[in-house]
Amino acid sequence: MNHPTLFGDHFLHRLTSDEQAMVQRVRGLCRDTLGPQAAEVARQDVFAWDHFRLLAREGIVGTAFPRAYGGSDARQQLRIRIIEELGRVCSTSASLITGTDLSTRAIVAGASEALKQQLVPGLCTGELQAAFGLTEPEAGSDVRGLKTVFRRTPGGYSITGRKKFITRASTADWFVIVGCAEDEPSTFLAALVPRDAPGFTISPDVGKLGWYGVPIASLSLTQVAVPASHRLGAEGEGFSLAQDALLRARIGHAAMALGRAIGAVEIAAAYAVDRSVFGKTLGEHQGVQWMLADMATQIEASRALLSLVAEKYDRGDADVATYASMAKLQATDLCMKVVTDALQLTGGRGYLQDFPLERFFRDAKLNQIGEGSSEVHKTVIGRDWVRRARGAERNPCLHEGSLVDY
Repeated sequence: MNHPTLFGDHFLHRLTSDEQAMVQRVRGLCRDTLGPQAAEVARQDVFAWDHFRLLAREGIVGTAFPRAYGGSDARQQLRIRIIEELGRVCSTSASLITGTDLSTRAIVAGASEALKQQLVPGLCTGELQAAFGLTEPEAGSDVRGLKTVFRRTPGGYSITGRKKFITRASTADWFVIVGCAEDEPSTFLAALVPRDAPGFTISPDVGKLGWYGVPIASLSLTQVAVPASHRLGAEGEGFSLAQDALLRARIGHAAMALGRAIGAVEIAAAYAVDRSVFGKTLGEHQGVQWMLADMATQIEASRALLSLVAEKYDRGDADVATYASMAKLQATDLCMKVVTDALQLTGGRGYLQDFPLERFFRDAKLNQIGEGSSEVHKTVIGRDWVRRARGAERNPCLHEGSLVDY
């Protein structure tokens, strides 16, 4: 018999019956397979092929792709719930879904119809994989600082540059490479490069603190020839394609972080019910109750913000990028705090490798860093709010004229 989840299903009421069924299917996968196997997957940082193939076979990977190519073209309102469910038990599984968005979005949005017909069905089923080559040794969140150059040739382009922290580099068949025109540095381009292209090299996997199951590596491109047919979008659209991919990935990071925070509270609350100290269960102590109250309240507030962002994305609202930064900032910082507090609450057990919170703790940090650090998103949000304040309706409590005259 399945018991109700600790945090409830109130957000699922916004989904259609088919979408709710998808969430329940994902929850079943988490309960029967992904959750029980999560610790084993996290023991070494090699690509989690079994989990990836399972998610592809069940149509979860396909939620990122249009129906015309075999996907289900899921709304973000559904995808955040799927990623939240996966993040609740297994960061690897959640990142396989968010990583699909990041690595393939530019292909879906910018490839020619011929390229889409060639690649997207295989990406949808998991037979093919792509990686997103954006970050460089001196450019990450600041996309305009990219040094990779596209030199125009009679048949297309010659690409030279370096890329760093590239997820799926060791397993990808195709790479989305973003850079700028050699003769026009303000013109950004994106193109697809096959893994076996001459002049294209992939480093060995680079070890990292957490997020095992999705290795990263570096790329080097030395005069890699790419035909014009492999360009994504028009010349000059490379920046917008990258931003669109990052936007979806940031929404996914927020959902993953919230899922992990939910899982951490579930584990801490269960421990508080089981553990007795000073003559009563841990959960009967007011201090512990207050810790759980703070965590649960802040998580529900953050889930509501993320739900708003998903609605904005699905509607195509112009301000969705700023709100996505808010959700990513809020959810990932909150997750780090919640996982830390949950580990503290469970004491020495929380520090053991065979207890899930040790893994949760290591995985939580990257959410604050990947797809723009928390500090970068604060800058994005603050700049936008200052810009909006200049043209916003004036608060009725204020006198006419400049506020410096008060």
